[in-house]
Amino acid sequence: MEDNTQPSTIVIGAGISGLTCAYRLRRRGISVLVLEAAPRAGGLIRSVQQDGYLFELGPQSSLVEAPLLALITELGLAERLERANPRAPRYVLHRGRLRAVAMGPGAFVASSLLSARTKLRLIGDAFGRTQPPDEDESVAAFVRRKFTDELLDRLVAPMVSGIYAGDAERLSLASAFPSIRRFELEHGSVIRGAMKSRPAKGAPKPTLCSFPEGLEELPRALAHSLGDALWCDTNVRGVRADQRDSTAQSNGARFQVDIVRGGAAQTLSADCVVVATPCDVSAAILSGIDESFAPTFRRIEYAPVAVVSTGYARKSVGNLLDGFGFLVPRSEGLRLLGTVWTSSLFPERAPVGHVNLTSFAGGATDAEICGWPESEIAAQITKELAKILSISAPPAVIRVQKYARALPQYNLGHARILESLAQLTARAPGLFLAGNYLTGSAVGACVEQATQTSEGVAAHLGR
Repeated sequence: MEDNTQPSTIVIGAGISGLTCAYRLRRRGISVLVLEAAPRAGGLIRSVQQDGYLFELGPQSSLVEAPLLALITELGLAERLERANPRAPRYVLHRGRLRAVAMGPGAFVASSLLSARTKLRLIGDAFGRTQPPDEDESVAAFVRRKFTDELLDRLVAPMVSGIYAGDAERLSLASAFPSIRRFELEHGSVIRGAMKSRPAKGAPKPTLCSFPEGLEELPRALAHSLGDALWCDTNVRGVRADQRDSTAQSNGARFQVDIVRGGAAQTLSADCVVVATPCDVSAAILSGIDESFAPTFRRIEYAPVAVVSTGYARKSVGNLLDGFGFLVPRSEGLRLLGTVWTSSLFPERAPVGHVNLTSFAGGATDAEICGWPESEIAAQITKELAKILSISAPPAVIRVQKYARALPQYNLGHARILESLAQLTARAPGLFLAGNYLTGSAVGACVEQATQTSEGVAAHLGR
């Protein structure tokens, strides 16, 4: 058993970012201690069994690309992967009806979701050439400049709500969707850029995946691999750089971490500290390193989200539920942001003869609803859901999970905030950041960024 009171590196936060970073460091032979305030690891990734249903209270699934697949394989979970049908239709609510989102050229031409004008603008992009402005541009401004307001309202803005729970008018294109800006910069066309970046023929296509016991199997396996190097129910009060330590000469500042565990205060020390907590927590614990951390972190806004998990008798749902689910444009006048047809993607998520639906409300465009009592949120969302999907009976099971700070917003100016954070961490050699506010909020993006952070730590330690 290793001495956890003198690790080389302390990782603060046991969400997917902190767990991945710690796991990668231990694979390199670096002693690590992970500190987590909650009684469990995993952060927002939480899968629960209730009355025969498997509900995801956070991310519903994950797109599995190379870095994430490598981690899953190393943990021995590859054979447990459940893959959703990559061709499952997606829908958007338009004038009260669900319209399929075009998944190919033929379907695009035939689609009733977009007008001929918008289709012509999209087709014209493949043959034209434009250049983006030098200044940071919002997603909404980009879509209006390149295409039409109709495309923004009916497809792009709902997609932004679905991915970031964000507001397309405020979200930075360069920060939230950097590949789209890169396509226009390099090719003058989003369509041509996307076509040239397609995987080689025969290459495996990333698909949405989960596990039989839910997405939480991943952080659970990571936590198990850490053993007693993971301390839950541990509150970090602050981090300090101990410049008096003579052993710090070769590797920069040695850090002291003040914690409260089991009601007792103590101080730990390490050569490196990785802070993998939400921005408000990071702001508080890093003020002892540099008082500029707090106002910089506070510039990153978060959107609230309510997750409404429902189970219905299949016979009471008139819609066939053939597909992934649907998104709702704000112009439809509903509080519902969208719904995932969970048991259509992963059939074992509901008892025989029942279906599992996960709906979302709130986000940056409707933060007010997250302040409602859970019973009122449930009533509102199930009423809207019943009308859209022709549901004739109340849900057999319903569960509401509210998050006041669900997802960081990559709003205009986000790149400058990250530059400021990079400058602040550079002043404290051995201090590193990890989290979903850096390079993407998806599980795969967090895993990739945390892996890169572990490489930076290893390099700093000379490993």
